[in-house]
Amino acid sequence: MPSSVGESGNMKSGRAGSANVALAVLIAINVLNFYDRYILGVLAEPIRREFQLTDTQLGLLSSVFIWLYAIVGVPLGTLADRWSRKKLLAGGVAVWSFLTGLAAFATSYMMLVFSRLGFAIGEAAVAPAATGWIGDLYPADKRARPLALFMAGVPVGGALTNFISGPIAQAFGWRQAMVLAAAPAILLIPLLLMLREPIRGAAELRKDDSKRPWREFLTIPTFWWIVASGALLNFNMYAMSSFLPAFLGRIHHVTLAQSGTLAGVTYLVGGLSGSLLAGWLGDKVVRQRANARMVWASGFALLGAPLALWGVSSGDMVAAVIALTIFYGTLCSYYGFVYSSIQDIVAPSLRGTAMAVYFLAMYLCGASFGPVLTGKVSDLMAQRAALAAGSPVVTEVFKAVGLQQAMLIMPVLSVLLALVLWGGSRTIKRDMERRLA
Repeated sequence: MPSSVGESGNMKSGRAGSANVALAVLIAINVLNFYDRYILGVLAEPIRREFQLTDTQLGLLSSVFIWLYAIVGVPLGTLADRWSRKKLLAGGVAVWSFLTGLAAFATSYMMLVFSRLGFAIGEAAVAPAATGWIGDLYPADKRARPLALFMAGVPVGGALTNFISGPIAQAFGWRQAMVLAAAPAILLIPLLLMLREPIRGAAELRKDDSKRPWREFLTIPTFWWIVASGALLNFNMYAMSSFLPAFLGRIHHVTLAQSGTLAGVTYLVGGLSGSLLAGWLGDKVVRQRANARMVWASGFALLGAPLALWGVSSGDMVAAVIALTIFYGTLCSYYGFVYSSIQDIVAPSLRGTAMAVYFLAMYLCGASFGPVLTGKVSDLMAQRAALAAGSPVVTEVFKAVGLQQAMLIMPVLSVLLALVLWGGSRTIKRDMERRLA
């Protein structure tokens, strides 16, 4: 009998260990995913000057990536529910790394656009495959923390690209920074292929082997509240990532390397703190109330609104960075609370497809507008400031004013995000019960 108990304990320990190893590799992939995704924000100013771009054109570079990323994500998400997630991820990593490196050889604006379009195809495989994989590694009441750790790749990747790419670009040029960004992800492919992929639904208390119609999750009310929240969140996330270094340089007059470092601190400290706190809280509070994750997500979003207003408006650089760091933390807390909620309401056999549809809606309706509309408003406000001052030329001073005014949309959308998440908290308990029925 003791040996049987010991063997059972060893088996559980082994499964937990292999799950943690797989999680570590998936986290590393997501860190490099967002390192390469956010690099354009870091290099925005030298690219703008070399190719003589407007802020609208800068924003469009991010938006074209998002449009294709969202569209191809749906078939790739469906593929993640039917095919090897390991092979799909490995192919995606190879494609995005190659296209990131290709951007270093761009000689025109259109070549930059092409590289971002190809980059989008590679990256679109990551989230549907990886989040579904994690859902099969951990049971429902323990998913918030691993999913929050996985999505901590957003702030960590953003921080690293600012810490590393900004100084490299200042010392050697933005093209060298692009080349160095492309290489590390390739090294993760052999590690990924060595992992053992879990069976779909392996972590569920009640097995669900039935074939579900792929549209089933479209009838879940909470899913649509979450989709709407994702659009609002990603507008802010992509507006901030596309223009934060430029904002710090124009408003607070720091160098390219300094703006990268300050933005990196914002992403790392704020994002990592928000992600880890939400992961810990998410698993704790859901045992008390079924809708607690969504309620807490709403509260964090509401807290972010005054912080964003303070950070954008403050004339003191230290105060602005502190406020924006905490604001970014409230944004990143979303992942630990809300991504685990998606797993709670969608059957295991549909999670890849559901995540892909979620990404399609939130990227097309939110993230795609964040960079380009912020850039467009920035250009309009800069022209208005120049006209009011009687200047025939839109100088860097007026461009700074324009960008600052454009970024004031972030606190407004944070309030709307809080309201939408509160709406989702009113329906999720019923939808969880419906799924388990």
